[in-house]
Amino acid sequence: MTIRTILVDDEPLAIQGLELRLAEYEDVEIIDKCSNGREAIRAIKTHKPDLVFLDIQMPGFDGFSVVQGLMEVEPPLFVFVTAYSDHAIRAFEAQAMDYLMKPVEPSRLADTLDRVRQRLTEKRGVEEVEKLKEVLAEVAPDAADEMAAADGGEMAANRFEKLINIKDRGQIFRVDVDTIERIDAAGDYMCIYTGDNTLILRETMKDLEKRLDPRRFQRVHRSTIVNLDLVRQVKPHTNGECFLVLNSGASVKVSRSYRDVVARFVH
Repeated sequence: MTIRTILVDDEPLAIQGLELRLAEYEDVEIIDKCSNGREAIRAIKTHKPDLVFLDIQMPGFDGFSVVQGLMEVEPPLFVFVTAYSDHAIRAFEAQAMDYLMKPVEPSRLADTLDRVRQRLTEKRGVEEVEKLKEVLAEVAPDAADEMAAADGGEMAANRFEKLINIKDRGQIFRVDVDTIERIDAAGDYMCIYTGDNTLILRETMKDLEKRLDPRRFQRVHRSTIVNLDLVRQVKPHTNGECFLVLNSGASVKVSRSYRDVVARFVH
C-alpha cells in the first residue's frame, strides 16, 4: 500500500525537513508540495491524495481554511504540522488524524503514520468489498444478494464512530465508543460516562445519535442513551417502566415509550 501524500507549508525549510523525515518510509510517496492554502486546495482536488501534512499558519488561506475549502469533495486524511500548540483543540475539532509540533520528532511521526496506515487499510477494505459487490451484481446476482445479507451488519457498523474527540476543560479527550456506558442530555450539552470518567460534549442528542451504532447505543429515555453491551441486569418497575443496571452499578430508568425498543436488544 502506497500512501500518496501532499506537503503544505509556506516555509521551504519546513517542507524540506518533513520530506527528509518521510524519505525513510518506503510506503510514503510525496506527489506534490504546496506553499499556500490556495495551491493546496487545487492540488488536493486534482491529485486526490491519501494524506496531507498541513501547516496551520500561512498567508491568505490558513490550514483550517483549506479543510473548509474541501467540504464538497471527499477529503484526504489531514495531519496538522505547526510551531504553535494553542491550535491543537481546533485541529482535533477539524477531525485531524494528528497534530505534530515543529520540529517533527521521528517517534511521533512514526506513530502518526501507523494510525494513517490503519485508517487507510479500513477504508480500502470497504472500497474493495463495494467493487466486488458491483461485479457480482452483474455476473452473479444471486451471489451478490447473499453477500449483501451476510456482511450488511458489518458494513453498517463501519459507518459509525469508533473514536469521539471531546473537548472538555480545555483538553481534547479521544474516547473509544466501546467504553461509553451511558449519555445524559442537558440542553445542548451531553454528559458522557465511561465508567471511570465523566466528560462534557457540546452537541445535541439528535446529532450524537447519528454518530453511534444504533444496534448498540439506544435511547431509553428522552434524555438518556445507553450502551446495551454494558447492561448487566433489567429490573421491572411500576407503571410499565423498568431500570437497567449497568456494569458500573449505575441504574438507568427506561420510560414506557422506549421499553419495546430496548427489549429487542437486551436478553
